[in-house]
Amino acid sequence: MTLKSHRQILDHVWRPALGRLPFLAVQYSMMVKVADSHSWNKKTYNNAISALRRAFAFGYLDYPDRVDPATRLRSAKIGKKDRPRIDPFSIQDAEVFIAALHQDWGEAHGNYEEFRFFTGLRPSEEIALVVSDYHRVNGILSVTKARVDGIDKDCTKTGEDRRIRLCRRAVAILERQLQVRTRLMEPRGVQHAHLFVTDDGSPIPDVKYPYGRLERTLKRLRIRYRRPYVARHTSVSWNLMMGRNPLLIAKEHGHRILTMLTVYAAWTEGAVEGDFWAIHDALYRTDLDTLRLRSVTPLAAISTAPAAEPETSEPGPTCARPRASR
Repeated sequence: MTLKSHRQILDHVWRPALGRLPFLAVQYSMMVKVADSHSWNKKTYNNAISALRRAFAFGYLDYPDRVDPATRLRSAKIGKKDRPRIDPFSIQDAEVFIAALHQDWGEAHGNYEEFRFFTGLRPSEEIALVVSDYHRVNGILSVTKARVDGIDKDCTKTGEDRRIRLCRRAVAILERQLQVRTRLMEPRGVQHAHLFVTDDGSPIPDVKYPYGRLERTLKRLRIRYRRPYVARHTSVSWNLMMGRNPLLIAKEHGHRILTMLTVYAAWTEGAVEGDFWAIHDALYRTDLDTLRLRSVTPLAAISTAPAAEPETSEPGPTCARPRASR
């Protein structure tokens, strides 16, 4: 949770009920009464309790001989049934959606959304990327920072740096984006290092920037709404369907291996062979293939026919061959 989130919880939940009391007069039973007065799900409850516990732990540093009543508050145990079910895009819907985003909002925004499907970046990580994070020679992306509520942080959500070996589609997107940002920035004299930009060449201010655009495009396509973060879920699911090593997927996406196997693996069980080949084709697709495909069938479902296996001698990063059942 961010500092801003903690403040909001304290200001809207705890201070109205307890704020006028002397600090040492706040009792455990009062805290429980406030918590019980809200109809929260388990995650929201835990966030509210966590914010209060941290505030009181700090306050009681001045009173080491006193017992902090907030320490007795217990977090709710979140089980599998309490977690929201992930709802990734199928490869067919994703390609239609990506093409429509490019058509509706232009290359800069289209590239920003498309890249997340093929890297699984968190939106806060993607808007913080700078040009030097892309290691062009070996096709590696360094993920070392995030932008939260418009503030740049020198670490990711988990506090761990990551390196992602980009598939051919992701490399093509970045090469295209480098040209787009130059074209947008130079005429306006804009100078900054951020990789993804708005329509006027300035850095993307926050993760809420694309929400309205996504919703309008999905409505036009009559595709069920998903928030931008679902592109990350989709990337993880596609990688598992391709038969990549779950340990490597977890490392590149910043997940725990248990999450990979319990949350995402179950979603892939109903996949058919055609889905494997469609994802394989999408990951290997070059820019020329993508542009040709959009010009022929801009809003049609993408064919799931198997793509020819790339030559092993071709330079650049590659992605794993899918393990399709026969």
